[in-house]
Amino acid sequence: MNPILVKNTRGGVVESFHRGSICVVDESGKVIWSLGDVNQVSFPRSALKLFQHLPLLVSGAFDAYGFTEKDLALMCGSHNGEIQHTTQVQSMLNTLKLEILNLKCGAQPPTLKSDFVHLIKSNQEPSAIHNNCSGKHSGFLAYCQYNQLPLDSYLDESHPLHQAIKKVTAQFYEIDEKNLIVGVDGCSAPIFGMPLYNQALAYKNLAASEKFGSKKLTESCERILSAIARNPEMIAGTKRYCTDLIRVTKGRIIGKTGADGVYSLCIPEKKWGIGIKVDDGKMGPQYQIAHELLQELKLITHDEAEELEAYGNVKVKNYAGNEIGDSLCVDLNCNI
Repeated sequence: MNPILVKNTRGGVVESFHRGSICVVDESGKVIWSLGDVNQVSFPRSALKLFQHLPLLVSGAFDAYGFTEKDLALMCGSHNGEIQHTTQVQSMLNTLKLEILNLKCGAQPPTLKSDFVHLIKSNQEPSAIHNNCSGKHSGFLAYCQYNQLPLDSYLDESHPLHQAIKKVTAQFYEIDEKNLIVGVDGCSAPIFGMPLYNQALAYKNLAASEKFGSKKLTESCERILSAIARNPEMIAGTKRYCTDLIRVTKGRIIGKTGADGVYSLCIPEKKWGIGIKVDDGKMGPQYQIAHELLQELKLITHDEAEELEAYGNVKVKNYAGNEIGDSLCVDLNCNI
């Protein structure tokens, strides 16, 4: 059983808690610190997005369409569906001469209540462009169109697009293709499962891709990390930990969330990778864990930690706005 990592209190009593596991690897792939079962299998979910567009970059499709760094960050993002995001997705679709109907990720309401209310007041309904994965799917369509592959079936596991993604996933996560567990993500795209250790390895390899001996692949990884560092608002959005972490650290730390309690981190300067998984899949505790871990590893400064403190020390409030408890990550006793 994995250890308790986050405790929720009410009246000084622990009312609920979240178990999970953490894995930190160095440039060589060695586990330099861990907690819980790092061999437990899970799906990286949206944390896989940074790798799902390597075929797009390596193939030349990205540059052929004249896409920008902002586009690339959004392709890798799980956005809020704010106007800044939907406008960017629409721009990509216009470049491809495609329509929202070509996106097969499904309709999803905007994350922020204010944006959802704006839609309602405008007599509009949420569409696929508001889906947090619409940027990713625009990248998928670009790869398919450039390579003259079928668009209607672009989400099929057997489609050449996902065979290319599966190959690069196996490479970066350092696991044989036949050992990748295949599932279907929330946006209907194929998703691959593997141990948490391999999820940490992959994010290390984003910063250490020269080991693969491909200049084009290494350049593509550098472009992804740079695009995200320069455009943190595209990776998530307003009031989102990924965006604020990258903005506050000026891209020194790249963090990407995944559904069901996943968080993956790349530390480019050290070429470290970190994987976090919350067992019960609750969204939120993984940010608290990441916040505590980054402080204990001394990867963020005191001032940076203070600016991000709201994500670490979560005050539980009732409907009247009264503080009735806390949600905090436990002391991880990380002593690297």
